[in-house]
Amino acid sequence: MEIRGSAALVTGGGSGLGEATARELVARGARVLILDRDRARGSEVAKALGPAARFAEADVADAAAVAAALDAAAELGPLRAAVSCAGIGTPGRVVDKSGQPLDLAVFRRVIEVNLIGTFNVLRLAASRMVANEPNAGGERGVLVNTASIAAYEGQIGQAAYAASKGGVVGMTLPIARDLAGAGIRVCTIAPGLFATPLLMGLPEPARDALAASIPFPRRLGDPAEFAALACHVVENPMLNGEVIRLDGALRMAPR
Repeated sequence: MEIRGSAALVTGGGSGLGEATARELVARGARVLILDRDRARGSEVAKALGPAARFAEADVADAAAVAAALDAAAELGPLRAAVSCAGIGTPGRVVDKSGQPLDLAVFRRVIEVNLIGTFNVLRLAASRMVANEPNAGGERGVLVNTASIAAYEGQIGQAAYAASKGGVVGMTLPIARDLAGAGIRVCTIAPGLFATPLLMGLPEPARDALAASIPFPRRLGDPAEFAALACHVVENPMLNGEVIRLDGALRMAPR
């Protein structure tokens, strides 16, 4: 799929992996809708990117809000790519030290945002892509999801997060098969430890310890490296139905 001249959606585009992806897509000539719950930050990023970017405030799990945002962004042109980066990682042990079980509402909300929200964006984006004219290779669109290596090696306290990301991994192939007839590709990136606002908020010794756990390169990932891979997935027509680990050979320990 040619990025230059295409319209793209990036959820969670106000910070971290999403912001880097939005910036890279615009740099490569795309027109981008940034969707985020943080109005101040999302608007700031869109403004910095100039006329090629728009911002819409929405919770990815809110069907009506996401649909309205996509409708409002129709002026950018037919949607050709959607990269889902929005997510939350609320931690919690199944039973805490006092013997109390994890609040079910916490587990449910993580699933709602990370798994249901990803599917909500995917289904609504795909419903618009099927109406696109196919390119010379028969493609109408590309959907890129974000999972995590926690889908495979979730740590203590990550039951909700790992379950949500495992769901994203598990639905990648069946959805790619589902949408193949329409010429829409689906891939998922499973990043490891990246220098996102969440990790950068940790004390420096903690960040250094995390970086030292990565075999090579022995550092936190740069969000620009995630963005580069997301753009490559969009551009490479043979990438379909795949989950790609982006983790420097890291395999997470129990804690």
